[in-house]
Amino acid sequence: MEREKKITIDVVIPTYRPGKEFPVLLRRLARQERRPDHVLIINTEKKYWNKEWEEIFPGLLVRHITKAGFDHGRTRREAADLLKGEILIYMTQDAVPADRFLIRELSGTLLNEPQAGACYARQLPRKNCDYLERQSRAFNYPEKSCRRSIEDIPEYGIKTFFCSNVCAAYWREAYEYAGGFPAKAIFNEDMVMACSLMKTGYTVVYNAKARVYHSHNYTAGRLFRRNFDNGVSHAEFPEVFALVPPEGEGLRMITKTAGNALKQGKAWILPELFVQSAMKYAGFSLGKHYEKLPRALIHRITTNKAYWKNVVLP
Repeated sequence: MEREKKITIDVVIPTYRPGKEFPVLLRRLARQERRPDHVLIINTEKKYWNKEWEEIFPGLLVRHITKAGFDHGRTRREAADLLKGEILIYMTQDAVPADRFLIRELSGTLLNEPQAGACYARQLPRKNCDYLERQSRAFNYPEKSCRRSIEDIPEYGIKTFFCSNVCAAYWREAYEYAGGFPAKAIFNEDMVMACSLMKTGYTVVYNAKARVYHSHNYTAGRLFRRNFDNGVSHAEFPEVFALVPPEGEGLRMITKTAGNALKQGKAWILPELFVQSAMKYAGFSLGKHYEKLPRALIHRITTNKAYWKNVVLP
């Protein structure tokens, strides 16, 4: 399909117990220079939904599901089937547009670059963001835009497939041609999708002018659990992650963060950096070998207990 100017743009936002950022997100979507044609909320557990939110964005579409019915891949896949937009933009409930031009920037990239199958936004730290998280935002979401294709693996490794559904747009034709989101994914459904797009000849673009505020001050324990799920996804999608070992990129981020801390006179942050890094690595390593772990231990570690309901373990 030729990429015409008159297209439909739909936004999908999975929610679960939305916080104070969520109504701000809806207000800023409503004030976009290029307003989305439809916004679909896939809300987990109806009891946590506030009907007043539906008044913020007139015409808001809301579908309620159970916690057991949520999956990072399948839920987004089903949302795409419910909509007909030529461009699908996926966001999380705490990704707040930084200005009125987010939709224009994301959609403009897909319209103007024929090989672009997806475009993801820059994530800016919030005011309460701690030092290490700010460094992480800067490392993963720099000021300079870029594009990646399958040919970039030798140079960029795991970073080739980097894409974040915190805020990412997909050209539907490319999305469908590449097979859509995986039907089951505990984590990294965005990177799996990026890999599928690249394998079918598309590129993934990072547009630093498309900006959202999004950051978290995670504890070391929370980082351990999140990276356990990350490791599980690496084990479950070897066709993606076996191509690009991730350890080198993690070491590069640690080294750069430590160097920045020393240059800025913040050597006191180094012990926290090393503790966090150790917890990330430990969680990731356990996740990659989840099949060797008892189910009871997995349930204590994972951030998504419902995911394991139908997983067959040795």
